[in-house]
Amino acid sequence: MTAIAVTDRFLLDAGIWIGAMQPAAQYYEACRALAVNSNYPVAALDLTMIEIANVLGARDRRRRDAVNLCRLMIGRCPHLSAAADLTLIPLTLKLAIEHRLSAYDASYVAAAFIEGWTLVSLDIRDLVSKGLAITPDAAV
Repeated sequence: MTAIAVTDRFLLDAGIWIGAMQPAAQYYEACRALAVNSNYPVAALDLTMIEIANVLGARDRRRRDAVNLCRLMIGRCPHLSAAADLTLIPLTLKLAIEHRLSAYDASYVAAAFIEGWTLVSLDIRDLVSKGLAITPDAAV
């Protein structure tokens, strides 16, 4: 798999959605624009809702924010891409091994590849530095 090219739809990982709720975060403005501005066509995985619930709801004890963010995400991405699709799993595992990623991160990379979308992430070390994703400021 080679470095990605920017496409007409952005697959936002959980970090982007969560970053849109954290005004002090480095990429807050770009994350917020991608999350709320309908000029940016976006997609998300089903897995993303669980990650949002885990970080905002369980870890940060911001349950209402987690639920509201998931509602926003569903509104922006009414047809979530299913992370457990049998087409996605083999590629997810291949990418996880090839790029030394968690299966979670690899599932985003695999979904973006299969759908022809550009993955947007705050994960500089595991995704952006390997050319598997772009940062939010590169997308807006």
